[in-house]
Amino acid sequence: MSVLSNAKLLEKYITLPQNGAVQVEYVWIDGFNNLRSKTRTVYKVPKSPADLSEWNYDGSSTGQAEGHDSDVLIQPVALFADPFRGGDNKIALCETFNPDGTPHKTNYRNACKKIMDAHADAHPWFGLEQEYSLFDPETEKPYGWPKHGFPEAQGKYYCGVGAGKIFGRDIVEAHYRACLYAGIKISGVNAEVAPGQFEFQVGPCEGIEAGDHLWAARYLLERVSEDFGIEVSIHPKPVKGDWNGAGCHTNFSTQAMREEGGIVAIEKAIKNMSKRHMEHIAVYGEDNDQRLTGRHETGHINTFNYGVANRGASIRIPRHVGKEGKGYLEDRRPASNIDPYRVTGIIVESTFWPEN
Repeated sequence: MSVLSNAKLLEKYITLPQNGAVQVEYVWIDGFNNLRSKTRTVYKVPKSPADLSEWNYDGSSTGQAEGHDSDVLIQPVALFADPFRGGDNKIALCETFNPDGTPHKTNYRNACKKIMDAHADAHPWFGLEQEYSLFDPETEKPYGWPKHGFPEAQGKYYCGVGAGKIFGRDIVEAHYRACLYAGIKISGVNAEVAPGQFEFQVGPCEGIEAGDHLWAARYLLERVSEDFGIEVSIHPKPVKGDWNGAGCHTNFSTQAMREEGGIVAIEKAIKNMSKRHMEHIAVYGEDNDQRLTGRHETGHINTFNYGVANRGASIRIPRHVGKEGKGYLEDRRPASNIDPYRVTGIIVESTFWPEN
């Protein structure tokens, strides 16, 4: 069941003056790799996360604490403009902490930030390709699919145009504009291979910013879809059968890779990642085995390989990168439901893994 937003009715309230108050939406990641949020009032427009105080929530209701000791602390770490409330109102992405001040076990950002800080001189850049599917809560099928049976086979939907090919463009456009307003580094969108499936790209972002901006963009996607009464799925295989799964291909480079002769650094990083393939797979998303089958533009989950312009490889070197001898690599293994902090962290860690 879903309830559509009544924009016309809401408008007479949302346009009321706030009398100097600012609404800040605190957003955090729960114990199930989902997003939660709640709002607090402040009386000074925050210019950075440091302007906002620590807060707390009931972790026993989010899979992060027991009822007898349920407080989990949240500390803002990234700040965005709020496209839903407008004005000076903000969205604050937060890290989670235990009452003693140590990072909560579900707080993967904290460890990722340490890795990024340790290798800041390398200037690691990321571009994240977030695939997702829209679902109709009434039919429990992808948005636009018939109530009985299946739509036409894949082929006409990827970057498609026109009725019968695209289902949910209004949501995609609304999300895109909301991200731009918020200050998220969204670089593009497109319809994907399966009907009702789309992708947005975040980046290039340096270091920890990649994970921050992807999580913020996911939050906005959930909120926009909520207004339309449509559900979002980032499961890597939302529909079983001969339909493409969903990934979060991760494009990565360091300054050395982007400079002349950078292909040497790219190939060295790939070699290092190949030695830790299963360690990467362990943090590349739940149920990724349903997607990495060697079919539907994927490599097999138990095999590591790479190649130029090969979309069936674990890691793809884009053709223009191979030709120019510098640029970036694309890790095609991460699933759509990754925690980007875990993925970007291990990629940087492996790139600079000490040689035996």
